[in-house]
Amino acid sequence: MYRIQVSFSRLDRELPAPTRAHEGDAGWDLRTVCDFALPPRGRATVGTGVAVAIPHGFAGLVVPRSGLAAKHGIGVVNGPGLIDSGYRGEIRVVLVNHGEDEVRFRRGERIAQLLVVPAPQVDWVEVDTLPEGDRGEAGFGSTGT
Repeated sequence: MYRIQVSFSRLDRELPAPTRAHEGDAGWDLRTVCDFALPPRGRATVGTGVAVAIPHGFAGLVVPRSGLAAKHGIGVVNGPGLIDSGYRGEIRVVLVNHGEDEVRFRRGERIAQLLVVPAPQVDWVEVDTLPEGDRGEAGFGSTGT
């Protein structure tokens, strides 16, 4: 296991810094800066009051909270949302309500999680033929239902 340091700024000092529920959890909770309601099949872009400096060689992934998904059908529209290492603006989350009922959120409530993951620099090499793979060209549904 290794540790990295991620600098962050609280743009809204009344909200807590990103937190984890348990030591060793991968996701850091992000909170909403405002009260809002999300109607069935509705979407909203919500600020978190946090800006981060993801180190070069890493990326931030904004993912749904499993409890909100299971209980209310709330997800992240572009889940995961991608935060590149060069971005310094506020983290904003695009939520969607897949459920049948309106869901209300209160300022400071946890709405998503942030994962910081390695993102290697890639050198693309164009070739005429690719090496053989175990699956070949077998795609969607090739391993059964």
